[in-house]
Amino acid sequence: MIAIIDYGMGNLRSVQKAFERLGVDATITADRNTVERADRVVLPGVGAIADMISELKSSKLIDVVIKTIESGKPFLGICLGFQALFERSEENGGTECLGLFPGEVKRFPESPEYVVPHMGWNDLTFHQSEVPIYRGFNPTDYVYFVHSYYVAPDDASLIATTTNYDNVDFCSSIARGAVFGVQFHPEKSQDVGLRMLKNFAEL
Repeated sequence: MIAIIDYGMGNLRSVQKAFERLGVDATITADRNTVERADRVVLPGVGAIADMISELKSSKLIDVVIKTIESGKPFLGICLGFQALFERSEENGGTECLGLFPGEVKRFPESPEYVVPHMGWNDLTFHQSEVPIYRGFNPTDYVYFVHSYYVAPDDASLIATTTNYDNVDFCSSIARGAVFGVQFHPEKSQDVGLRMLKNFAEL
């Protein structure tokens, strides 16, 4: 079973529906025992990072996220759930995040040529070989993004893919062991996104 962590905000149902299309059992839950019993855990997210961290704290779910990652259980952070894994975000005037990986979440620079947020389809440049969630991917595959902030990891070996926008080559996903984080939305990325979720479900 896959536990989708419910912290009171985000696109939880759309992520669950994507797994359902694959015939995968995925439960939206704020119950720490259910998360701990799950085979795999997903932390999705849309909205503001300060609100997300506040809700995780009030729901007493932060230590569950940390324990899940430390246990080696397959874990997937999506969009805001990916950004939250790092130390700090520039959003909301500066927000302390979960600090599981060193690095900062930065805002795209203002530009007359590019619109912020970065919204729409874009490609992935791969920096790690044989990342399990990307099995079967092609260099021409596009995924769907909606974000104004991007992760800048201190440890370059974390970076699984980068994507270029606004003349910024930003980290669009990480992979380390069974922990994965993606800036794009697989649940909105049609067949390519479903392929990624299927790969995660089969870990």
